[in-house]
Amino acid sequence: MTVTTAIHPTAVVHPCAEIADGVEIAPYAVIGEEVRIGKNTTIGPHAIVEFTTLGENCRVFSHAIVGTAPQDLKYKGEPTRLVLGNNVTVRECVTLNRGSAATGETRIADNCLFMAYSHVAHDCRIGRGVILANATALAGHVEVGDYAVLSTMIGVHQFVRIGKLAMLGGGAMVSLDIPPYCIAQGDRAHLFGLNLVGLRRAGLPKRAIEQIKQVYRMVFESTSRLEEIVKKLQDPAGNLLPAPDGSPWLPEAAEMIRFLSQSSRGLTRPRRQQEA
Repeated sequence: MTVTTAIHPTAVVHPCAEIADGVEIAPYAVIGEEVRIGKNTTIGPHAIVEFTTLGENCRVFSHAIVGTAPQDLKYKGEPTRLVLGNNVTVRECVTLNRGSAATGETRIADNCLFMAYSHVAHDCRIGRGVILANATALAGHVEVGDYAVLSTMIGVHQFVRIGKLAMLGGGAMVSLDIPPYCIAQGDRAHLFGLNLVGLRRAGLPKRAIEQIKQVYRMVFESTSRLEEIVKKLQDPAGNLLPAPDGSPWLPEAAEMIRFLSQSSRGLTRPRRQQEA
């Protein structure tokens, strides 16, 4: 069976754009230069796509603006890209900027959902299964780990990292790193414990969840400085030391330890610690 491509006659498609089988391009959409669109992806009416690679089975809804130039005064028109994986949904009026000269690309992994009016700025790195709810905005160079959920009307400062399976409440203003597996909300954002429901839904072993709790308590229920705590968790070469009970850290807890030890902006903490 032959799968055909459906391009509406009012759409404007650059002659060098690469359009795979099964792609649908709706009325008045604009497909600019340096665009590659994977199989069975749909582009909605009045959407604009340029300097972008779209994977398979993506859905770009009406008036979304995908792959346009970074909103960065240092950008001087250097050739950069936006790269999206498969099964990414880009809802109405979302804006996804391509990279700047700093890294050359903005990259978004598979199975992400960007709800209406959300924004991803230049040079961001977005993991698998990430959800940005309505009107949430990421500044440049933000990193978001796999399966993180950012609720509505959140603002994230440039260079902030948001860890895997983190959950951010609506209206959070995020200027410091959010550790993996944590819940954060507020202005300025602070931690409200671990995303235990999310961890269980993700199928993490009970032992892994217990170790994550242990790391959280060591870091956020202690009066010691982070540097002192990290010395108890890693040797000077960055290799993980055994857990306090002598057992090895499971991969999920090890990821949290590495994230904490590599924070350059500083960590979001529980309110009592941030106000101390």
